[in-house]
Amino acid sequence: MAEIERESMEYDVVIVGAGPAGLSAAIRLKQLDADLNVVVLEKGSEVGAHILSGAVLDPCGLDALIPDWKEKGAPISVPVKEDKFYLLGEAGKVSIPHWPMPKFMSNEGNYIVSMGNVCRWMAEQAEALGVEIFPGMACSELVYGDKGEIRGVVAGEFGKEADGTPGPGYEPGMELLGKYVFLSEGVRGSLSKEVIETYNLSDGHCPQKFGLGMKEIWEIDPAKHSEGRVEHTMGWPLGGNAGGGAFIYHLENNQVYVGFVVHLNYKNPHLYPYMEFQRFKHHPHVAELLEGGKRVAYGARAISEGGYQSMPKMVAPGVALLGCSVGLVNVPRIKGNHNAMLSGKAAAEAAFEAIQAGRASDELTAYETEVREGAIGKDLWKVRNVKPLWSKTGLFGSLALGGLDMWTNSFGFSLFGTVKHGKSDAASTEMAAGHQPIDYPKPDGKLSFDRLTNVAFSFTNHEESQPAHLKLKDNRVPVLDNLPKYAGPSQRYCPAGVYEFVEKDGKTEFVINFQNCVHCKTCDIKDPSQNITWTVPQGGDGPNYPNM
Repeated sequence: MAEIERESMEYDVVIVGAGPAGLSAAIRLKQLDADLNVVVLEKGSEVGAHILSGAVLDPCGLDALIPDWKEKGAPISVPVKEDKFYLLGEAGKVSIPHWPMPKFMSNEGNYIVSMGNVCRWMAEQAEALGVEIFPGMACSELVYGDKGEIRGVVAGEFGKEADGTPGPGYEPGMELLGKYVFLSEGVRGSLSKEVIETYNLSDGHCPQKFGLGMKEIWEIDPAKHSEGRVEHTMGWPLGGNAGGGAFIYHLENNQVYVGFVVHLNYKNPHLYPYMEFQRFKHHPHVAELLEGGKRVAYGARAISEGGYQSMPKMVAPGVALLGCSVGLVNVPRIKGNHNAMLSGKAAAEAAFEAIQAGRASDELTAYETEVREGAIGKDLWKVRNVKPLWSKTGLFGSLALGGLDMWTNSFGFSLFGTVKHGKSDAASTEMAAGHQPIDYPKPDGKLSFDRLTNVAFSFTNHEESQPAHLKLKDNRVPVLDNLPKYAGPSQRYCPAGVYEFVEKDGKTEFVINFQNCVHCKTCDIKDPSQNITWTVPQGGDGPNYPNM
C-alpha cells in the first residue's frame, strides 16, 4: 500500500504509548520548555484502558518527576502496611522472613496502586501542560527518512477489510513526524520490535527473557480485607515445571489484586499457565481469602524479565526506546513502573538538550548513558543475576544464591560476576514427546473459571471485520510443525483462548480467534517456531480494563 497518500503533522517529539514511561517523557518535556510541541498516541480506547489495575509502586520515579504529586491529588493513597512472603506447598505454607534480604527488597515507603488510574491522572497533568494526547490511535507503521532514520509513525488507520484491502470507509491514517520519536509501547511492542531488528540493537546483549503475568481483581468479604497488605508467594503449584510466583495486594474498597506469573522459559509444552493460575486460587491460604467474594476483572500481559543483561541498545537515529520497550523491570522486587518513569524523564531531558542545540533525528546517546549509569542502571545491576540463577539452579538455588548475590552487590561486588541468560524463551520449549501431559482440575466457577468466561471480564473488543492483528509467517507451520512436535502449545500458552486446533472435513485446521486477544503478546514470544507476529489492531480495540 505504498501508493497511499497521507497527511502529515509535525511535532518536536512524537511519543507512542500513554503508559508511565511515555507520559513521564511528555510531562518532563513540557516542564523543560512549554513551547515544545509534544504528542502522545495511545492505542487503547482511553488512557489506562490497556493497563490492568494493581501494582506496588516505588514512588521514586514520581518523586523525581512531580515532587508535589500528593498535593496535586495523585491516586496514590494506600501505603504498604504489611509485607509477607510465603513458600507454598500443596496444602500449607512457610513464611519466609524479610531480615535475610537486602534493605532494597523492603516495601516500606511503597504504595499499592491502580496503575490505570495513575496513568489517567498523569495524562491530566500532561494535558494541563499542553501535551496533546490522542487515545484510540494505534500506531501501525514507522516512517523512515531518506538516510534510514526514524522520522515518525503512521497512526489512525481504519477501515481495512478482513483480507487487508481498503474497505468503503477506509481512512489511511496520518503521518505524525517529529525531531525524535519515543517508543513506550510496553513489552514486545510491534514498532519497538521492528526498530530492534532493523538496527540490530540486541547485538552483544543477552536475549530478552519474559514472564506471563495474569491478574484478577476481586471484591472480598470486608472481614477478610486488610488494606495495605502485600503478599508474595513461590512454590506450589508450579513446582519444578516452571519458574514464577504469585502476589496478593489489598487495595481499598475491599478489593484485592490476585496475580500469577509464569516464566516463559519453561520446557514442557504441555504446561498451561492459565490453569496453573486457576489452580493456585484453590490453595487453602488463597481459597479462604477469596471464598464469598467475586471476581470483577481479569487480564494478562507479558513482563520483561531479562534485566540488565538483556537491555538492548536503546537509541537509533531519530528514535529512543523507553520503559518496558527496553525491559527495565526489577524482577526480584517485582517492580518496573518507577524505572519506566525515570526512563521517560531521562529521554525527555536528552531530547530537550538536543533540540536546544539544533539537532534532530540523531541518536540520543545521553539518554542511554543516563539509563545505564544512573538510578535505573544501579537498580537493575544489583539484581542482575537473580533471574539467570533461577533458570540455572531452580527455585531453592535462586533463593540461596540469588539472595547472596544481592547482598554482595549491595556492597559493590559479586561472587558470580554477571551470569548470562541462555537461549530465548521460544527456543527453551522442548518436544512434547519428552514430557508428560499435565492433568488440570476443571474450574469450579466460584474460585476458578474457564478461560473464555474470564476473558469476558477483560472487556476486550475487536471489530470482527478487520484483518486479524495476529499474523502467521507461514500458515502451514501450526498444523504441520507445532502440533506434531510440540502438541500445539499455542492453545495453552495463550491466556485468552485465541488459538485452537479444530477438525473440519477430516482435516485439522488452526483457528485464530483474534477477537479474544488481550494484547499480552505471549504468542509472539513463546511460539517455538517464532511463526506468530503480534501487531496492533485498528482503533482503540483490545481490552478495556475498568476504571477502579
